[in-house]
Amino acid sequence: METRGLEPVPDSERTGRVRSLFPTWVGANLTVLLLTMGAGLVVFNGLNFWQVLAVAITAPVIGFGLVGLVSIAGKQGGAPGMALSRAVFGQRGNLLPGALIWIARWGWETVNAGTGAYALLAVLNLLFSIESNNTLIMATLLAFVGSSFLVSGLGVHALRVCCTWSAYLFGGFSVLVLIHLIGRTEWRDVLNRPAGPTAMVIAGAGTLAAGGISWVPAGPDFARYLPRTASGRAMIVATVGGAGIVFLPMVLMGSVMAVATPGLAVTQDPVSFIGPLLPGWLSVPYLLIAVVGMVLINAMSMYSAGFTAQTLGFMIPRAWAVGVNAAISLFLGSLLMMTAAGFLDTFVSFLTLLAVTFSAWIGVFGADQLRGRTYDPAALMDTTPASAYWYTGGFALTAVTAWTVGLVVGLLFTGVEWFSGPLAATWVGRHGLGWAATIAVSAALYAILPRPAGRERPGGVTPLHF
Repeated sequence: METRGLEPVPDSERTGRVRSLFPTWVGANLTVLLLTMGAGLVVFNGLNFWQVLAVAITAPVIGFGLVGLVSIAGKQGGAPGMALSRAVFGQRGNLLPGALIWIARWGWETVNAGTGAYALLAVLNLLFSIESNNTLIMATLLAFVGSSFLVSGLGVHALRVCCTWSAYLFGGFSVLVLIHLIGRTEWRDVLNRPAGPTAMVIAGAGTLAAGGISWVPAGPDFARYLPRTASGRAMIVATVGGAGIVFLPMVLMGSVMAVATPGLAVTQDPVSFIGPLLPGWLSVPYLLIAVVGMVLINAMSMYSAGFTAQTLGFMIPRAWAVGVNAAISLFLGSLLMMTAAGFLDTFVSFLTLLAVTFSAWIGVFGADQLRGRTYDPAALMDTTPASAYWYTGGFALTAVTAWTVGLVVGLLFTGVEWFSGPLAATWVGRHGLGWAATIAVSAALYAILPRPAGRERPGGVTPLHF
């Protein structure tokens, strides 16, 4: 069990390997929601097979390329992402993006919990013809969230082991599903679909990339046990490769399924819909393994959220901080499953807002990282005015300003189910690129503003290198 919290990992304990990032980011994408998203590209965006292929390649390169880049800060500073963020925003200033990212994590974990519970309900229905009801929904949610809490509470070592074995199992059964689809699909219908507008290709890539962007602040959390000498390029390749090897087949499978069964893109329950599309000997184990994958996704999110809670001042052990998020996702997951009218619409709207929320932090943190940031381990943990990262009253005003302006601009370009900014009808807004505008504005503004001078102690830290 990992007992380390926010404190940076000393060099003597940095025994991790870059290759461990590959199964980690495979595990972060083991979700049947990618099937639903692939179906949505066909049904709502009107894309053909080759356009979906382009989207499935582009999205993980963009989203998880940023995850890999920011992960390099983890091996530089040896601390979780939101702890390293104190060096950028100041000890008090970091509370602003930290609180927003923590709340956004609630939503991500809620969606995961709901999807995992749907999968459990689907398996019960397939095996025993048990119909869903409110009591059963709560029972499956409790089992799913409890399992996520257990794995997350054990820490990064347990997550790595579980991700590795889950990747093998899920990958193997996905190959079987793919073979089944190849044999049962009317490929003439799939390949002869007319091409959709280029605008919808861009919008689809932007929406799917948003899923990767939501993992960016967590990137350093899974890289902090790597030695400082680890190759930054190799870290980016392992991160993008791990995500891409899941993204590509899952999104393509979803798009192929949608040609014959377009209801996959609009169903309120995205998991039980998949069961009847596969033979029983394949659907039940596939959905069970999918549940395991989604447990790991939730566990990884809770793992990072525990650190974020600690940076916000929760003076409790990491495992208990994880428990706070577990309780919140249990409550919100029950609301989602019992009240959501359209699961995919709700998910895409949430994903879009989530990406904008995280992107404001990414722009500032990434620009600061590229400037050659170094990290003082003692200053990261010192939340008093004596800290080198106290700046002006605890705030790095330039970073906070760039973050605020980027967030506001991104929301102006964002239009979702519950919210529409005044610029949502522009080219950027229609293409779902509010998150890209957020990163560009916050990074550019931070780059041109003078960076406040800290008082880092010399020695023991190195600037960003690849």
